[in-house]
Amino acid sequence: MTRPILSVRPRSLRGKKVATLRRAGTLPGVVYGAGIESQPITIDAREFEALHRQAGRNAVVDLKLDTNKPLPVLLHVIQEHPVTRRTIHVDFLAVNMEEERTIDVAILIVGESEAVDKQGGVLLHLRDTVLIRAKPDDIPTGVELDISSLVDFEQTLHASDLLIPEGVTLVTDPTEAVARVQAPRIEEAEPVVEAAEAAEGGEDAEGGEATSDATEEQGES
Repeated sequence: MTRPILSVRPRSLRGKKVATLRRAGTLPGVVYGAGIESQPITIDAREFEALHRQAGRNAVVDLKLDTNKPLPVLLHVIQEHPVTRRTIHVDFLAVNMEEERTIDVAILIVGESEAVDKQGGVLLHLRDTVLIRAKPDDIPTGVELDISSLVDFEQTLHASDLLIPEGVTLVTDPTEAVARVQAPRIEEAEPVVEAAEAAEGGEDAEGGEATSDATEEQGES
C-alpha cells in the first residue's frame, strides 16, 4: 500500500523559542513509539496542512527524516491554536504495521431519514465516535452510519448498525445507542378565548361596582 510521504528535520530549539519556527512557516513536532527514542522535529507548515487535508484523521504516513528509511507513523496528536484553529504542534506515533491498534474513529452519517426530512424531527447524535481495532493501514478515518431506517421517532440505531469496513473490529459495545430522531416540539397556543372572557368578566365587575355606587348615592339623596 502506498502511503503519503512527509519530510521532516531534527529540531534543536525547545520551549518558547519554537515560536520563531512558527513565524518562519515551520511547525514543531515530535516522533516517538515503536521502539524508537523520542525525537523533536520540524515540518514545513504548508506541506503538513496539505497532507492533513488529503489524508484525514488517523492517517498513516511515511516520515522521512534525513537519509533514514521512511518510518510509518500515525498522526497521533495535532494541537491547534484555540482562536485561529491553526496547527501549532504535531505528535507522530511510530507504529508496527503488523500490530493491531485500538483507536477512536468518527461516526460518519450517510443517507436520509424520513423522520427528519418529512416529519420535522431532529437527529440526535448519541455518540460522535466509537472504538475500533485494526492494523494501521486498515484504520479508517471514520465508520459510516446509514440513517435511512429512521422512519419514525420510536427507532434507535446502535453501534451494531455501523458499517464496519473489512479488516476492522468494533470494540464499542454493539448494543450501545448511537443515534435517534427526536420529535419536533409543539408549542401550546395561548388560551386567547379564555383570556378574552376573563377580561370581559373584569369589565362587567367594574361596571357593576359603578352601578351599585350610583344607586347608593341616589338612595342617600
